[in-house]
Amino acid sequence: MATAPKPAGDTALPTPEQLIERARAMIPTLKARARQTTLDGNVPAETVAEMQDAGFFRILQPKRWGGYEMHPNVFFEVQKALAEGCMSTGWIYGVLGCHPYELALFHDEAQREVWGDNGGAMLVSSTYQPVGKVEKVEGGFYLSGRWGFSSGSTHCGWVLLGALNFDTDGGPPDMRTFLLPRGDYQVIEGTWDVFGLQGTGSFDILVERVFVPEHRTHRASDGFACTNPGQAENDGPLYRLPWAQVFVRSVSTAAFGGARAAVNAAMEIMQGRISTNTGKASKADPLLHGAIAKAHAQILEMELTHQTTFDRLMAKSESGEPITLEERALYAYQSSTVVRRLAELVDGMVQLLGGRAVYMSSAIIQPWLDLNAARAHVANDPGNRTTDVVMTMLGEPPAFTFM
Repeated sequence: MATAPKPAGDTALPTPEQLIERARAMIPTLKARARQTTLDGNVPAETVAEMQDAGFFRILQPKRWGGYEMHPNVFFEVQKALAEGCMSTGWIYGVLGCHPYELALFHDEAQREVWGDNGGAMLVSSTYQPVGKVEKVEGGFYLSGRWGFSSGSTHCGWVLLGALNFDTDGGPPDMRTFLLPRGDYQVIEGTWDVFGLQGTGSFDILVERVFVPEHRTHRASDGFACTNPGQAENDGPLYRLPWAQVFVRSVSTAAFGGARAAVNAAMEIMQGRISTNTGKASKADPLLHGAIAKAHAQILEMELTHQTTFDRLMAKSESGEPITLEERALYAYQSSTVVRRLAELVDGMVQLLGGRAVYMSSAIIQPWLDLNAARAHVANDPGNRTTDVVMTMLGEPPAFTFM
């Protein structure tokens, strides 16, 4: 395995348990900041710095760059804890925190450009909408366009942008991710006015015809086939996983934390609420008990499926056993159902909590709004996955290869 410069300072590897405990310890602080985060439309720089200091952004980063190269379940447990304190914070952590994984799949020259001069600590945002204009030239491409939904973009020095290259000598369009430094794009603040996940700062990105060298692009076909150029240096089992399996969970897993926060809020409201309509205490309401119990049980069931999925993926990667397309289609579908299922479970509790739950000061309302907003992400739409689940069960190839 090739080597790379290690960051200065203390590089002792924390344990998974230590990282998860650090995230859980942040929950009270994140809750205290959540309202202002929503009002500001962005996660505070202070919070991002605290996540960096805690080592959270190194969990999926290669060890050769000072990262921890840990099991993905460690990353997702940290994300769930952060999202329990503030779902917007958990959301941007999932997005920014999974990018060291994708960057590890890029050509080594791109990794050195991003991580070589700053101890491997630079953050990268993204928006994979294939809306850019691509001009193929010698040595790379010219890229132009305007993209939406770049979560956490004000905190980052680089961005990953999706676009289609149509200059393929008569072949099908070539979907790529283009990596650009901050000097080559603008973050258009004020473009994120939404009803939920307001604090993610998912602003627009503007690019006005800049050159992107070939080594700073990542082909979707390589991500699907697990033939990424970065695997030459980053050759551990973690980086042999299909990239899409990591990404789709990064935009559904914050919902677990949001739903857990909603269950906690429902319990708190229930214990102190007396219905003005019936004069009965909510603590004695069997319908509310049923909604809370259902949410609690199904959250745990979905979490167990999630954990088991990545245990199986990593076991196969470590043994060299192929991950079948049928498995990949099913796992991506399961991820796509999480946010909608959790939103429905929280909605079931909100309906039974009366007027106490409708105030913005109610602890259940922001998670409820965040979960409903998270459904809008394309990766959280099960309708995009159902056909491929069935067709791969029949032994047919998938139509949608981001899996």
